[in-house]
Amino acid sequence: MSKLRKIKPATYLLPKEEGMLVPGLVIATDELLNDIEIDKPLEQVRNVAYLQGIVGHSIAMPDIHWGYGFPIGGVAAMDAENGVISPGGVGYDINCGVRLALVPKPFKEFSETTKNNLLAAIFQSVPSGVGHSHKSKGLTDADYREIAEKGARWSIQQGYGFQEDIEHIESRGLIEGADIGSVSEHAKERGRKQLGTIGSGNHFVEIGEIQKIFLPEIAAAWDVKQGYTYILIHSGSRGFGHQVCQDYLDQFIQAGYSKGLPDAQLVCAPINSTLGQKYFAAMACAANYAFNNRQHILHYVREAFLKVCGIDPRNIKLLYDVCHNIAKFETYMINGQKKRLCVHRKGATRAFGPGEKELSDAFKTTGQPVMVPGDMGRASHLMVGLGNEMTWCSSCHGAGRAKSRVQSMKAWKGKDVRGYMKDQGVHLLAASYRTIAEEMPDAYKDVDKVVEAVQEAGLANMVARLKPHLVIKG
Repeated sequence: MSKLRKIKPATYLLPKEEGMLVPGLVIATDELLNDIEIDKPLEQVRNVAYLQGIVGHSIAMPDIHWGYGFPIGGVAAMDAENGVISPGGVGYDINCGVRLALVPKPFKEFSETTKNNLLAAIFQSVPSGVGHSHKSKGLTDADYREIAEKGARWSIQQGYGFQEDIEHIESRGLIEGADIGSVSEHAKERGRKQLGTIGSGNHFVEIGEIQKIFLPEIAAAWDVKQGYTYILIHSGSRGFGHQVCQDYLDQFIQAGYSKGLPDAQLVCAPINSTLGQKYFAAMACAANYAFNNRQHILHYVREAFLKVCGIDPRNIKLLYDVCHNIAKFETYMINGQKKRLCVHRKGATRAFGPGEKELSDAFKTTGQPVMVPGDMGRASHLMVGLGNEMTWCSSCHGAGRAKSRVQSMKAWKGKDVRGYMKDQGVHLLAASYRTIAEEMPDAYKDVDKVVEAVQEAGLANMVARLKPHLVIKG
């Protein structure tokens, strides 16, 4: 940490050392740097800077913490011609991401009985917890092929949502280049019955109140109203994506691609190698599965609002859906020339600014919505991207853990966690006591401080603060 040098507001340079091809870049305030155990994640920032073809900086967001190979909260862009692709730079939960939907009713107008019934209805229709799945026969091989080719459009064609949802999903709900032939049978079996499920750990469905507006013009353009109700969904590609990651980590290691790296967990293959291309094709399948997973979950939540509250599902509008564990090909100006880069975002969110051609018409003039979930007690945030190319148009993805799961479990062991959360104004349902204890608010950094660092560094601006009230945890 002593080597960090402040170069801009909330922006620190980690100088190049022997073996590093680029310097590191850390987005954080002085306060955040002093609050977190930074040395191990900084070591990972250094290690990522060794990777072939890396361009610009090895980047850490203010929610940085230790991860597999790459830090969680890490961003790295590789030259698409001579760079590498790393499963550790995407993560096990491929296209873990967040979607935000808006309910046309002030939260305070729901009675306590309605809130409890709504929470119970969602908990019943959206399975949560380790390995939990739907009881249906599950996806067929033909379904998997269509998911790979169509992305979220497949779910909408099946009746899970509306055509207008597509324009409100990153990359319109489809990562191009998916090939289901690159995915193992084991991965398909693991994911066959898990579409429309939350999973475990920090995944959730959250209902709450839009507590405060910071940018009224942006909020008005997005129909975000103070006091109104929101739905926040956090989930990914479940066992399907996890197995894709494990399969290719094993294949990369067997092919000898971990040799010469400062950390074997950084194992990577040349993007243009046969194995590198197969991994990308399989990763894209898992990413498209995750888009469909969140599409199904929103469908079930919309149905619960119809059943319990009488609100037409068409009136519950999807604002946006973002990835935060992904590798994507994007084009940037490097030394005056356009360069195609493979941008790894692991625990980081794309944050395109106004005018970006990939954005749908709804966001071209404002910039891209960026969702930053905090913890289940304090707050989450809605931000708007500014298109900061120093970070490859990236932002943080959440508050980031302040305590490990083991530490949090020990701190809350034997205590009435549900009672504590109720005192904070949060009604909570979860698959297990352990999940709640591991996910208590003090296990996370203060998300208000994290988004302040993002804004100070010029990556994204705060639009609205969201206060959770009804939470389902995995």
